[in-house]
Amino acid sequence: MLVLFFGSDRGLVRDEASAYIKKGLVSNKSLHTIESGNFEEGKIRNALGATSLFSDNEWYLLDEPSSNVDFNTEVLDSLASMAESANKFIVLESKLLAAAKKQYTKVATETFEFNEGSKDKHNPFSLAEALSNKDKKKLWILLQEARLNGMREEEIVGILWWQLKTLRLAKLTTNALEAGVKEFPYNKAKRSLSKFTANELESLSQTLLALYHRGHSGLGDMEVDLERWVLSL
Repeated sequence: MLVLFFGSDRGLVRDEASAYIKKGLVSNKSLHTIESGNFEEGKIRNALGATSLFSDNEWYLLDEPSSNVDFNTEVLDSLASMAESANKFIVLESKLLAAAKKQYTKVATETFEFNEGSKDKHNPFSLAEALSNKDKKKLWILLQEARLNGMREEEIVGILWWQLKTLRLAKLTTNALEAGVKEFPYNKAKRSLSKFTANELESLSQTLLALYHRGHSGLGDMEVDLERWVLSL
């Protein structure tokens, strides 16, 4: 699988890629970073054939291949193979020339572009951040922004559910390994637990799941119910 994050807003490119990795990389997988400074010929070809004893696939972060001629050549020559691989390849790039952009977008599974001055700088994972901080006002504003940026109610519920799950795991365990999540989101969730009362996380999880199922069964309006849920924090 090949995922591309690129654009002239390098800070946002990296922030969004980090959020993507944090959400998707589970505890039994490791992230291998290949940078222009440590690139050696054959690294991409070796990564394509890599297997792990502990998980179904490996994750690779390819940091700005275009800054190294040999790195860039090997990546561009391997795009189709990376897209078809069971391993996941996440490419970070600055603004791409039209030819290179066409090469990537032709085969990439997912493509995210973030440019300076772009109107769309919405970070969907800011919803999770606001929830973990129990910031009702900010979460409500971010909910409206998410909708304006085209996010479906199901996607929003998914992000909020993921954050609640992480918080509940942090409450029930003593370390990230026991919880089965990465250190960074685990420690962040652990610090946020003081903002919630004893039974609040369980109650919020149950009501969020209930509104999701009501919406899908046609017994409720997920958009309205989600706003009410946010305002109940």
